Amino acid sequence: MSAPEGSGPQPTTGAESDQDRLARNFNELLQELRVTQTGVQILTGFLLTVPFTQRFPDLDSVQTTGYLAVLLGSVIATGFIIAPVALHRTLFRQGEKEWLVHAANWCARAGLLILALTLAGVVWLVFDVVVSRTAAIVAGGGFLVFLVLLWGVLPLVKRAD
Repeated sequence: MSAPEGSGPQPTTGAESDQDRLARNFNELLQELRVTQTGVQILTGFLLTVPFTQRFPDLDSVQTTGYLAVLLGSVIATGFIIAPVALHRTLFRQGEKEWLVHAANWCARAGLLILALTLAGVVWLVFDVVVSRTAAIVAGGGFLVFLVLLWGVLPLVKRAD
């Protein structure tokens, strides 16, 4: 891949240019988001069908509010996780690759954070409907702790090595 005009001299050795590094970083991010996009889109699609089930009218006001919160979280997570594609399409060939990589990384992180909260909310809602509110708090909170440890703490521990 050649660098945009006016980006300065490119190394003639095997070293990676800044433009090549940015392109690689963006491509790696898109590969990561492909995995997440499918899951969050399936979750959103499933959540959109819930109000049309026979048991939905039986939900109490807390469960209905919880459902609306997880639906909103899923839709917002979908928006953040798909945003890098929309940003890329809008800024294609505008010389904004560095900004695009930064913004896409921010969107991916925000999307994953909201997805973690949404997944924990879904666990809470299912346990609340099926078992009890106490079980729901334990299960939803426990799952959120699990995701924080797996998605947040584990990489930070590795980074500190």
